[in-house]
Amino acid sequence: MTRSPSPSSVPPEAPEAPGEPAGPDGRTARAGSAELTDPVDSLILHTTDNGVCRLTLNRPEVLNALTADQRERLIGRLADASADPDVRAVVLTATGKGFCAGADLRGAPSAEERVAGDVARLIRHGAQRLITAVLDCEKPVIAAVNGTAAGLGAHLALACDLVMAAESARFIEVFVRRGLVPDGAGAYLLPRLIGPQRAKELLFFGDAVPAAEAERLGLVNRVVPDGELMTTARKWAERLAAGPTRALALTKQLVNASLDSDRAAALTAEATAQEINMTTADAQEGVASFVARRTPAYRGR
Repeated sequence: MTRSPSPSSVPPEAPEAPGEPAGPDGRTARAGSAELTDPVDSLILHTTDNGVCRLTLNRPEVLNALTADQRERLIGRLADASADPDVRAVVLTATGKGFCAGADLRGAPSAEERVAGDVARLIRHGAQRLITAVLDCEKPVIAAVNGTAAGLGAHLALACDLVMAAESARFIEVFVRRGLVPDGAGAYLLPRLIGPQRAKELLFFGDAVPAAEAERLGLVNRVVPDGELMTTARKWAERLAAGPTRALALTKQLVNASLDSDRAAALTAEATAQEINMTTADAQEGVASFVARRTPAYRGR
């Protein structure tokens, strides 16, 4: 199939990658399928265990630059996670030295082959749909950033609800290096995370931001040693999976919407979300356990 011609990012040269980080823990494709019949299944590894769905980008030889097929599979997997009551948290990670080097531009049509509107259409239906799928996923999504996250790859991580990074990870707004405007919601996400001045600094210069600096700026929740990345991410995911799933989904919606709402709209949304949430079994369990002075046992319902 044709690879995405979106200019979401050109993969950085391989020498820019940091040292080898911890990869997945060896789990295979989702139980029940002994063989991978779809080639994309080997490029987006998928496991679900104990309420946690893990999606792993698996093209380490190109620092996990995303093809159009991979992008569509990720969007589909995130939609599946939203709809599956047995999935209560998602971890997004990758194999090898890179988390994601952005969109794979090899095979993209040349400027002579494009007509007006092509690029905007491809971005809307490609990179922007992917980021929206993360933002709109009804389950908490944790990014476990194991290496370089560049361009769209950086935005894929930053769109997640929580971002954990290995010490060797780094984030690069690579667009300016190629004479491009940021896409994949970069100019939307960054100012909301770190403010407009800091966002412009990253976008204007395109400097690599090491994990420790990313944490200081507020791009990352936690930095851990490379060898502890997946263990720590899984602990966080299992804590979320044991929580009140619908309440977390509604909380995620409230926080995300608040960034684009005035106070009146935000407070109205809050009251409506609480009204909806009080109809769930988990909310009733939470109140009952508080009254009985016991630990709640949430079921994600």
